[in-house]
Amino acid sequence: MTAIAVPSRAPNVLAVAAGAAFLALLDTTVANLAVADVRTDFAGAGVAGATWLITIYAVTFAACLAPAGRVADVVGRRTLLLVGVGAFTLLSLVCALAPSLEALLLARGLQGAAAAAMIPASLAVVLADTAPERRAAAIGAWSAAGALAAAAGPALGGVLVDTVGWRSLFLINVPIGVAILVGARNVGGGAPGGRLPDAVGTILLGLAIGGAALGISQGPEWGWGDPATLGVLVGAVLSAAVALRRSFTQPTPALETGLWRAPRFAAANLASLLYGAALFPWMLIGVLFLITIWDYSPLEAGLAMTPGAVVAAAVALAAARRTTPRLAVSGGALILAAAGAICTLALPETPSFLGFWLPVGVLIGAGMGAITTGVSTAAALSVQPERFAAAVGLNQTARQVGGALGVAALAALVGTDIASFQDVYLFCTLATLGVAVLGRRL
Repeated sequence: MTAIAVPSRAPNVLAVAAGAAFLALLDTTVANLAVADVRTDFAGAGVAGATWLITIYAVTFAACLAPAGRVADVVGRRTLLLVGVGAFTLLSLVCALAPSLEALLLARGLQGAAAAAMIPASLAVVLADTAPERRAAAIGAWSAAGALAAAAGPALGGVLVDTVGWRSLFLINVPIGVAILVGARNVGGGAPGGRLPDAVGTILLGLAIGGAALGISQGPEWGWGDPATLGVLVGAVLSAAVALRRSFTQPTPALETGLWRAPRFAAANLASLLYGAALFPWMLIGVLFLITIWDYSPLEAGLAMTPGAVVAAAVALAAARRTTPRLAVSGGALILAAAGAICTLALPETPSFLGFWLPVGVLIGAGMGAITTGVSTAAALSVQPERFAAAVGLNQTARQVGGALGVAALAALVGTDIASFQDVYLFCTLATLGVAVLGRRL
């Protein structure tokens, strides 16, 4: 039965859910600015090792998102939301106090798993509490929070790293998490029931994503023909194959593969995968470029990313109300691809904020905001209400998998010369063109 929106509760529910999405997705990019300082603080950490600060979060986030949708149905969406936010808040404090890189990476991996619990539970809470005719707008608000978080992460990170230090990037999560926990007291819980997802399949999925990310990021250092590289990549493929096979045969699979039978949902998942492969390295490469090539400080780099963040949030809100998912995704992807082509062909070696970075940043923000809302709306509204949590989890899994692999590709491509940065932008542009093609099927 479709839930009817309760006017007195709906605004609070939407605020709590949007806050959870903001918190989870903020940490996919806010840590970008910490990479350089983490390498300095923890002697011996190379570029590939330090970028695992981002990759390991994306890996565990991706591995746990799909089964988290099933868990939300089993234990109740409110319960999972509270557990996810509580664990995320505590682990943020652990990250801030980490005495070594190994301890930091372990906490970040667990933090990604906690974030995975927050995403499907938060949107399922919103959709269950909203009348059908208002769900597209609710998804737009929820998506705008995520788009703002992902785009604003580098800006906020730059300010904090430059003025306070990299540990403050994790400390800021604590008061936000506490506020969400307080607000979640009035959120509806849903009717729990059913069986938990396949644990073996979930572990295999994590091994597959982590192995692929490790092999791609370390390939240039180890050697692409080295037995270690080949072993990790082959292991990732085998783990993925077994995880998929189990998902087709298990009664409560780690991946809800049955949802892929809906063509619109399958297209939304593929679009999310390619979008993640472009989005995550795109946000990181911008900061690295400004600091490495233009010699910006972390504060200056963060502020330079701010206009795009504002545009992304505004476009995400507008796209849900004024256009269809098909137009939002395909149009946004073409805009983003155009920005990528400009960066690939005309990236200047000397600083030019007003003449280059600002106009290109506006294009990037507009494209990202439209795609984020369009893909989320298409995925959520292509299934029945009782499958909302599972659909959101699987769709976000696709994006996080793409993101983990995209950051790994960045680590393999980027260097200290401008040509290597252009190679990363070319990679992002090609992935975005794939999103534009898939957007026509939504």
